[in-house]
Amino acid sequence: MRILVANVNTTESMTAAIAESARSVASKGTEIIGVTPRFGAESCEGNFESYLAAIAVMDAITSYSEPFDAVIQAGYGEHGREGLQELLAVPVVDITEAAASTAMYLGHKYSVVTTLDRTVPLIEDRLKLAGLDARCASVRASGMSVLELESDPERAVAAIVAQSREAVENDRAEVICLGCGGMAELEESVATATGVPIVDGVRAAVTIAEGLVRMRLTTSKIRTYATPRPKKITGWPLNS
Repeated sequence: MRILVANVNTTESMTAAIAESARSVASKGTEIIGVTPRFGAESCEGNFESYLAAIAVMDAITSYSEPFDAVIQAGYGEHGREGLQELLAVPVVDITEAAASTAMYLGHKYSVVTTLDRTVPLIEDRLKLAGLDARCASVRASGMSVLELESDPERAVAAIVAQSREAVENDRAEVICLGCGGMAELEESVATATGVPIVDGVRAAVTIAEGLVRMRLTTSKIRTYATPRPKKITGWPLNS
């Protein structure tokens, strides 16, 4: 089984970290391929960058020349999953939805702890669109940018732990979802500080993708995610 894990930004080191996190839970025989878009922003923290990433990820995935069995979109609250599902028959798993759906097996209410406050509405919208918002206690911002997760990890962990504690103590969350692909590997630190289960979206997405492939399930092509109708598209960057 081969799973493509698509970073939504162009930072190669983050792609490597995300792919390594995915491999840590992948089953024997599952090959994880990290994919970095050839264009886009170095980090995604707003609507413009998210819409840009949606096109960049579609370009990167459709440009991949080898066969693959599933795709993971490793951006929290990002746009584009639906477009990928139109282009592909294989399962497409978004880490925002994977984390939230997994969290609901572990507790009554979950909270998401993410990066900057400006990303909170994007995550809230993605959870609402997916029908996963009813059991979301809160979406909290740590105040750390995506790139600071790499450049200042000690301060990032402290900020994420602080907001996770607030979510558990004040919002009554019973599970914490780490709201950024770049937060991989932080589960232990946050779990120790809060005493609740911590869900990383990348790892949750791997287990879901593997399960879908094993069950031989594919994306429905009847209505919503039917293959795009053939037509002339001017200036489209895909595969150009």
